[in-house]
Amino acid sequence: MAEDFARSVDRGLNLSKRIYYGKEPPKLLSMERKMPAAAESNLPTAPMMYAVITEPVIVDNPDIPSYQPYVHGRCEPPALIPLQMHAVAMEVDCYLETVFVTVSGTWRVHCVSASKTCDCRVAIPMGEQGSVLGVSIETPSRSYCTELITTDETDDPVKLANAKDGFLLKRQIYTLKVPKVVGGSVLSVKVRWSQKMLYQDGQVCLSIPFSFPLNVNPVVKKLSKKEKIILNVNSGTGTVVCCQSASHPLQESNRSGGNIGFIYESEVFMWSTNDFSFSYTVSSVENSCGLLLKSPSRHDFDQRNMFCFYLYPPHDILGKLFRKEMVFVVDTSASMQGSPLEHVKTSLQSALSKLDPEDTFNIIAFNDMSLSFSPKMEPATKETIDNAIQWINLNIVANGSTNFSLPLDQAMKMISKSKHSIPLLFLITDGTVEDEREICEVIRCQLTKGGLNSLRICTFGIGYYCNHYFLQMLASIGRGYYDAAFDTESISSRLERLFSSSSSIILADIKIDALQYLDSLELYPNSLPDLLSGNPLILYGRYHGNFPDNVEVKGTLADFSNFEIGVKVHKVMDMPLERVFSGRQMSMLTAQAWLTGKKELENKVIRLSLQTGLASEYTRMILVESEKGKQISKRETLKEVMMTDSTVRKILYLRQLGLGFGNLKATADNLPPEAAEPKLHETSDAIFTAAANCCGKLVDCCCCMCFIQFCSKLSDRCAVTFTQLCTALACFECINVCCEICECCDFCQ
Repeated sequence: MAEDFARSVDRGLNLSKRIYYGKEPPKLLSMERKMPAAAESNLPTAPMMYAVITEPVIVDNPDIPSYQPYVHGRCEPPALIPLQMHAVAMEVDCYLETVFVTVSGTWRVHCVSASKTCDCRVAIPMGEQGSVLGVSIETPSRSYCTELITTDETDDPVKLANAKDGFLLKRQIYTLKVPKVVGGSVLSVKVRWSQKMLYQDGQVCLSIPFSFPLNVNPVVKKLSKKEKIILNVNSGTGTVVCCQSASHPLQESNRSGGNIGFIYESEVFMWSTNDFSFSYTVSSVENSCGLLLKSPSRHDFDQRNMFCFYLYPPHDILGKLFRKEMVFVVDTSASMQGSPLEHVKTSLQSALSKLDPEDTFNIIAFNDMSLSFSPKMEPATKETIDNAIQWINLNIVANGSTNFSLPLDQAMKMISKSKHSIPLLFLITDGTVEDEREICEVIRCQLTKGGLNSLRICTFGIGYYCNHYFLQMLASIGRGYYDAAFDTESISSRLERLFSSSSSIILADIKIDALQYLDSLELYPNSLPDLLSGNPLILYGRYHGNFPDNVEVKGTLADFSNFEIGVKVHKVMDMPLERVFSGRQMSMLTAQAWLTGKKELENKVIRLSLQTGLASEYTRMILVESEKGKQISKRETLKEVMMTDSTVRKILYLRQLGLGFGNLKATADNLPPEAAEPKLHETSDAIFTAAANCCGKLVDCCCCMCFIQFCSKLSDRCAVTFTQLCTALACFECINVCCEICECCDFCQ
């Protein structure tokens, strides 16, 4: 689907060459036309708006109408022309691992005749683990805003089930369409999303898509373009923020303890061409850990108190890692054929090459059968690794169906009882099976004792057909980590990161003494994972009871010595913990609801989703259209909206944004992961007809702007006749006529 989007933008850029801007095209326009076209570069790298063009004839400058070669036919699928942006501002709020981003901007429909209308599509690229929180759009006559509803709030479940718009490209670019916008209109757009910060080389790193292509810069001369970024960082308590790098020239605006604010505001010649990035470090060992307490607000449906514990990897133990025993369990069913399996094999070979000689490993390839590299764990010597790589190339071949139980059972039996290492099991799959609940229960029973040397389970899902909640639950039971790739290109990078980070354990068997004395406790994740050299350990929970002023945290280091640290407890008011950890909490609750089938857990997810604005498996996003000045109040329910005058308010149903619970039929049929991607355009696979054959060749093979300027110098009757003649010749592939005009006309000299 991402490729379809890029192709539609490429067609739109070709169509936009029909637009006449006057005798002297702006400098930015000339620069843009000299840049080489690349399909991948046509995907949005910042919040964008596009005109959706199905009728090429409507493409024109709404301010300066010009004589155009008439185009017969339609754009199927529609072309997407990037709209010109007139203003942009971004506000970023960082809390520990979570970032909330709000981008406001204005775009003008500069490419459609003033007497015509077109749909407009908004695209919102998000950073690491991004989740859209809301979109609001103002047109001259109407306003649109997204809301969350439950599935029982609508009287038309058919419309809900057949919703076509509002979806994710590559699971990281959210897009939806606004209908019938008049050419020349100015759109005011506000988009909100959340994403995660990464921890790299001792720094907390943020990266937000904020790189705008040249074609969004207005061609109007003397138009002031102001760019504004506000950044607020709340890292906990104490003076812990030390800025390390920033992509834009930020100025510090305020600082108070662990809170620090920055601002950047400038009048620019062109919009930002770099993503916004920022990194900071924790300044001292004393501030590398903390426990925060917060009381619920009166609007919170859960009136239990909240706590957050964070522990950053101490610098003095970063290089000391536990010895590893690693078993890789790899899905080789027929659905993994091609790029998915090749990416997995590349990542697997990379992981093996990074093992130390004292580590041990094994590999199990499975479909409906299983095949292991060795009947026992093997030392990671150079010779053994070379043999394993040869075995991978010969034996990891896509074929057959999917069965988890047998390979998981084999892997757990292979793990030795050594007291000098931590065993790790990695499960990689793109499918789902019927006995996943039984698998979770069996493994839970086998790991009940826990302890330092118990098995850690890490899981990796590919595409939409696997049950990601099963994989999350399995990782939680095994005190490991979960990750996923929803497009083929990201498999290698994400899988290698999971291998590298999950195996870099520096502190294991962690215990927080105060937790056992609470009256009740709900913890996310459910069990305490290990501290990794590349990730801080962050826990969130709800509780009844009382925390002491100081708590003790204990664990075991890689040399099997004891680790102890005292953590001071702080009460916070300015950190919205319920929002910061809502994504983590909802994912875990949904996994528990899937495993147990308890309706009360589903209801809890629904209430949390509606409270935080984060879509879930049990809620849906809708787009509410209303006349200007008659926006819907937050207090109104969907049923109340539906009862109002339909000409005033209209509900547009959007697609489900959840991951789903796997697809047994698709797994049984061995459908490839890419088959699950929704289609960008719900049309037949028609070609880009007359618009591509005629106008596309005019603008690509000749100087179309010269032709338009030439026509503008003729009388009306002569111009119309000449335009019709050239269009007819273009339809017969006679493009040379236009080329001859360009060679001899005064405009080309």
